Amino acid sequence: MRIEANPAVCIGAGQCVMTAPDVFDQRDEDAVVVVRQPRPGPADEAAAREAVGLCPSGALSLREE
Repeated sequence: MRIEANPAVCIGAGQCVMTAPDVFDQRDEDAVVVVRQPRPGPADEAAAREAVGLCPSGALSLREE
């Protein structure tokens, strides 16, 4: 699984960071998503999937590899 983010679509809601803080972060100046772990390990995979599903702007997507 690989996580991809589209910063141009991100609205800075922070759902991803609250759901999977080891996988996502936000840039301080504009709160836009930063993917810290594009390929999360088994311990973070479920939370990462949930975070992608919770993203209100659709800025996050999953690619199965």
